[in-house]
Amino acid sequence: MESLFGGLRRRRTTTAGGGFDSLKRLGHISPAVQSHLKHVYLTLCSALAFSALGAYLHIVLNIGGTLTTVGCLAAIAFLISLPPSQDQERNRFALLMSAALLQGASVGPLVDLVLHLDPRILVTAFVGTAIAFGCFSAAAIIAKRREYLYLGGLLSSALSILLWLQFAAAIFGHYYFTFELYFGLLVFLGYMVFDTQEIIERAHHGDMDYIKHALTLFTDFVAVLVRVLVIMLKNAQEKSEEEKKRKKRY
Repeated sequence: MESLFGGLRRRRTTTAGGGFDSLKRLGHISPAVQSHLKHVYLTLCSALAFSALGAYLHIVLNIGGTLTTVGCLAAIAFLISLPPSQDQERNRFALLMSAALLQGASVGPLVDLVLHLDPRILVTAFVGTAIAFGCFSAAAIIAKRREYLYLGGLLSSALSILLWLQFAAAIFGHYYFTFELYFGLLVFLGYMVFDTQEIIERAHHGDMDYIKHALTLFTDFVAVLVRVLVIMLKNAQEKSEEEKKRKKRY
């Protein structure tokens, strides 16, 4: 009996200890890195707010298009070219917010289309993307150091395949486009995990460029959000077409 109760106690202690393993792993993240992550996520939230403003400006003023896309890429390139010094911090932050604003305006036509079809799609897509981003980022933060960095090679290969799939979708149409959407969604969800761990690892080695790191996570978030919006919009359009066919039959 003593051996039986002893075994049960051991199991309880091991399961209880295993439950706190994820919390203990946070101890590997130094206070400096934790402070850096706070700056990164606060800057990311600011960029998302400016992106929403850009989408709103497109809906009101119809400014989104090729020019805003080119302007966004130019702002990002200029931001990356500037050194991450205190003298350039305000300029780099302003460039990030400008890039986010122009990115939002570029996505504005898609947002406008979604709002005209069903505004609930936009809310559902944003909330779903935010939850996925939070879960994958938390998994990367709680995990052991460098545990997911091996994904870098796989994701870069998958990204090159994605570019070829986009080229094929432009030529062959519907079926390749659908596959490219879901494949791209998986790729950028993987990048959420990889980029978060890479940011933590770079911060451990002294790279505290929170503006550039926020830009990396911002691109991941927008890439996932756009694909979720397109998938949900596509499904809603197919359902509406099916309903119209049923009404015609009856």
